[in-house]
Amino acid sequence: MTDYGHDLLFGSFITPAAARPDEVLALARLSEAAGLDLVTFQDHPYQPAFLDAWTLMSFVAAQTSTIRLSGNVLNLPLRQPVVLARAAASLDLLSGGRLELGLGAGGFWDAIEASGGRRLAPGQAVDALDEAIRIIREIWDAERRGGVRVDGRYHRAVGAKRGPAPAHDIGIWIGAYKPRMLRLVGRLADGWLPSLPYLEGGPAALAGLNAQIDEAATAAGREPRAVRRLLNITGRFAASGSGGLLDGPPRRWAEDLARLALEHGVSGFIMMGDDTDAVQRFGHEVAPAVRELVAAARSGSYGKDASAVSTVDRPAVAGLWDESTRPVAPPAPEGHVETARGRAVGQHLVDVHDHLRRELTEVRDLLEQVKAGAVPAGRARAVLGEMTVRQHNWTLGAYCATYCSLVTQHHGLEDSAVFPHLRRADPPLVPVIDRLEQEHVIIHEVVEGVDRALVNLVREPGDYTELQQAVDLLTGALLSHLSYEEREITGPLSRYGFYPGQI
Repeated sequence: MTDYGHDLLFGSFITPAAARPDEVLALARLSEAAGLDLVTFQDHPYQPAFLDAWTLMSFVAAQTSTIRLSGNVLNLPLRQPVVLARAAASLDLLSGGRLELGLGAGGFWDAIEASGGRRLAPGQAVDALDEAIRIIREIWDAERRGGVRVDGRYHRAVGAKRGPAPAHDIGIWIGAYKPRMLRLVGRLADGWLPSLPYLEGGPAALAGLNAQIDEAATAAGREPRAVRRLLNITGRFAASGSGGLLDGPPRRWAEDLARLALEHGVSGFIMMGDDTDAVQRFGHEVAPAVRELVAAARSGSYGKDASAVSTVDRPAVAGLWDESTRPVAPPAPEGHVETARGRAVGQHLVDVHDHLRRELTEVRDLLEQVKAGAVPAGRARAVLGEMTVRQHNWTLGAYCATYCSLVTQHHGLEDSAVFPHLRRADPPLVPVIDRLEQEHVIIHEVVEGVDRALVNLVREPGDYTELQQAVDLLTGALLSHLSYEEREITGPLSRYGFYPGQI
């Protein structure tokens, strides 16, 4: 078990689709709004279906304020090291120190050669990357006197002027899998950035690969912890998963990622995919839980048992409620076997929640349109009023009855049938239902607060502070509440159904 003790990073890995530039930019902004630390883009300069990575990162940096950026990973064979170093330093300066440099040695050599790059054998590509890293770091060392001189076989600098220096110490993160590349990571890199789907042997392979990096770092006189371990990941959010890695609700993701951090030293998790709901859940629900689990394990509060995720106290959500005081649903009765029909009933709730999460994304996008002047505040009020999230009165009976009517209209469910049915079917669940009812009332007020902020914006145009705060409050409250409800209610629904006799 290896924990290198780094602070945790969470990021997104967005496809730079040239056919959908607005969606790419929206996902990047959403990554920042969701609280992620990093937004990354693959770099294939020979691929006309993709936006150019440097142009895209520059544009995203101008449209965001806190999130860090990186190529994942940049195609070195088509990017000359001196120019790359200056481009990286320039973007780091312009963005206020928000750039990291993910680098790859190259792989698609037919396309690289067709685009004017030099075809290299695998060993040659490793040597070329070694030379490039030396040149890049020399260019950044602006205070050193004299020009940069690296007489490499594949990359040369014969007196290139130094500078500019970046705004912060840019990390050089290397995508690597094979022994020679892993040794280079240990000798020279600041980080290792593989992709989980490409690891032969899956997560179990991390121990052996880490050992190769550690051995090379030690041989080079470096501490192994000088190399941050990052990982591109992919998975599926679901009410009840298959039991596989990163397949299930956010709490399952948190447990899995905490184990990867504590057992394999992974401190950067970058989620692959372009799903807006997944980005929000990853940022708002998974990342905080992983941080709490890892912090608790490091402090000795829970040893290294990642299963403690559901018991870790969490702070109040924007002053609305304290998540640590939430009651927990009772376990399933001994001997209970969940049926396929029961799982489908529980999944209905998640499906409707996902609809609300999509609407939340629309609300945040609406805010950006209002700020950009594309949508008047009055029209935004009308759009908000048409959304399901606004039409709910968020009282207990109507809230859940509306959920159920969206997915089981043929059952003719009465407005107040669902939770009273669960109260009768499972009395120990009553504290959870009471808590949900309290949160429904609070969320109703939070939604009304967004509407009031829009009204005030109509009266006093130009100041978006109140509206931004109201939408941020809604984001935190709604995502927190939906996650709690899924965690505690999905199981009882799968056992007892929405109404008597359904299961």
